[in-house]
Amino acid sequence: MKLDFETDEGIGTRANMGVIVLETDETLEHEFARMMRLPGVALYHSRIPMVSEIRPETLARMEADLPASARLLPESLAFDVIGYGCTSGATVIGSDKVSAAIRSVCPTARVTDPLAAIIAAARHVGARRLGFVTPYVAEVSARMWRKLEEAGLEIAGFGSFEEANDHVVARITEASILKAVERVARMAPCDAILISCTNLRCLNILDDMEARTGLAVISSNQALAWHMLQLAGISDSLPGMGRLFSGVVAGPDPHAS
Repeated sequence: MKLDFETDEGIGTRANMGVIVLETDETLEHEFARMMRLPGVALYHSRIPMVSEIRPETLARMEADLPASARLLPESLAFDVIGYGCTSGATVIGSDKVSAAIRSVCPTARVTDPLAAIIAAARHVGARRLGFVTPYVAEVSARMWRKLEEAGLEIAGFGSFEEANDHVVARITEASILKAVERVARMAPCDAILISCTNLRCLNILDDMEARTGLAVISSNQALAWHMLQLAGISDSLPGMGRLFSGVVAGPDPHAS
């Protein structure tokens, strides 16, 4: 017996989102599942080859693999936004090249990455002077520092776990991240704290970090999810996800010249 059926618009009635996750990442999908759990928002993942050692030369290799990873997303969907889930990779490759590689396969999608998202998030919360926390080796941290300064942001304080192995980064405890944020916040006056790396577990402690420092805290996964939603025209507030998701838009930057 052949059964009758009807069709509808599918899950993504508000937006279809795609995110390309590093082969070695153990955190992004878990945190995105919470931030993207919105009515009518469909989230699809693909993976990209990456070794555990996070160094400029290993990060640069991902540029060639981005089109193949984007091609593994459901071809039947017209994606509203596709995110590339690697802050250090976007820093080394460049946001423009990341976008071009993904749009070579999905030409109608808007594209973002954690670096571009962090810059947009800092502007959204009215932050110009940042405390900067990374897990990276010195060369990777320095490259991102320069990218942030090129975007008009100032690094007021800095600290790094200096860990190259992504498997280890995924196991840095929330208590260690919280302690690092508090130490960097005490270094010099700043407007917000940036925690870079999609593999650091930050989402559970965002509110605690903001309460202890009195500052907005921006993490890579939080910024990427927020920016993807913004690009899709979705501005829902999400309690417990930090000031960035509070629905409050900052006024003009009081430090701007």
